[in-house]
Amino acid sequence: MTHASLSPLLSPLLAPLPRSLAADSVPFYQPQGNEVALFEHAYRQRLPLMLKGPTGCGKTRFVRHMAARLGLPLHTVACHDDLTASDLTGRYLLKGGETEWSDGPLTRAVRGGGICYLDEVVEARKDVTVVLHPLTDDRRLLPLERTGEQLLAPDDFMLVVSYNPGYQHILKTLKPSTRQRFVAISLDFPAASIEVDIVARESGLPRQRCEALVSLAARLRTMKGQDLEEGVSTRLLIYCASLIQAGMPVLDAARAALLEPLSDDPDVLKGIEDVVTATFG
Repeated sequence: MTHASLSPLLSPLLAPLPRSLAADSVPFYQPQGNEVALFEHAYRQRLPLMLKGPTGCGKTRFVRHMAARLGLPLHTVACHDDLTASDLTGRYLLKGGETEWSDGPLTRAVRGGGICYLDEVVEARKDVTVVLHPLTDDRRLLPLERTGEQLLAPDDFMLVVSYNPGYQHILKTLKPSTRQRFVAISLDFPAASIEVDIVARESGLPRQRCEALVSLAARLRTMKGQDLEEGVSTRLLIYCASLIQAGMPVLDAARAALLEPLSDDPDVLKGIEDVVTATFG
């Protein structure tokens, strides 16, 4: 792809932020590619967006960054096994002896505009994705059966979902009929130089010391699918660097932020500790 063909996608990256947004009001996010431009184009074309990537690679931070960049309210829902469609859309509640309808986060976003972000959407029950279908095609409609309403999503509403395709069990995945309702962006852990910049900026630890942590992360990530279910996340690297910056010894910080969160198996922990010791001495 030529620079000329990329320019329409990259132009939003170069555009100044709205005057109403102070620089420090936008959560820091370091782009890895053209994901910022793709997100903005999806929003402007009123397209639902799916983010794919491993745990802790920055999906949620990316959505927070984009919501602030676009000046939109953000409604975040952490999906889980017990999440139902009613948790998203709303339900009748008893107040003062009377029943009153209470909107759920999805309904609030559709009524008032903004981004509704469903984190790890495949963890939710199947009836949740059924509710999303009318919102993810040209109708952009949210039917509320209990109130009899048919809510038409405004132009400034956007639905964003995320999930970790490498972690989900075969029985917990999105059906093709759901996946093909979204445009998608694949995110991964940043390149080493970018990840060093992120860890240093977020933790305050000098960049040279962060380079060793990122090098360690690369070695631990090669253990994914063998001894570890997941590789060490950028989030955990920031936690570890923050502890070191606060004065904790490196090996103690690594044990608390990198070893223990990754496994409960004593043999696996011993193997990881050997890698940490080999890296830091």
